[in-house]
Amino acid sequence: MNRNMIVLIILAVLVLLTAVQAVQLNSLKTQINEGKISAGNAPSASSGGGVPSSLNDLPSMVGGC
Repeated sequence: MNRNMIVLIILAVLVLLTAVQAVQLNSLKTQINEGKISAGNAPSASSGGGVPSSLNDLPSMVGGC
């Protein structure tokens, strides 16, 4: 096989993967709009009680200049 044919095959695979992802994204957006699934929310600091306990033991300064 020559290089042009290999590049053409790789390009075709990438275009096919892009089309599949576009269909999946459109399906996901439709499901969110219909209320079948919900988009997740980032946890807020007020609802979680502030900083996780694993971060309480960190030093206040890391060092450097």
